[in-house]
Amino acid sequence: MASRGCGLATSEHANPPIESFRDLVAWQKAFALGVNVHRFATGLPNSEQFGLAAQLRRGSVSIASNIAEGYGRGSRADYIRFLKIARGGLYELDTQLMFALDFGYIEQASYDESKTQLDECERVLEGLIRSLER
Repeated sequence: MASRGCGLATSEHANPPIESFRDLVAWQKAFALGVNVHRFATGLPNSEQFGLAAQLRRGSVSIASNIAEGYGRGSRADYIRFLKIARGGLYELDTQLMFALDFGYIEQASYDESKTQLDECERVLEGLIRSLER
């Protein structure tokens, strides 16, 4: 375990030590997803800039932010709680992406790319939560 936060590598033998939330694969994937979604959310119609676009932008940055905040809390219980909040944020973002696709605001290819990233974030985040709950 790193000296700060509660970061655990998936396998201490296979991965370098976690010294910062930035070293967490879950945070890295969530950050990349956030950048991707935030970029295309700015291209949604002006009528959605204070609606769905704003929700997508906020949601896209909240996932990585919650992972980082939980890491910095210093207790395993708080860390797990914030990771579960991040997981909930993934589900919320998934729903918002489905709305954007259904409303015709994003192309299927953009949705598919984001959904693939989102699913990978969820997989890695689930693994991290499970490893901390043991």
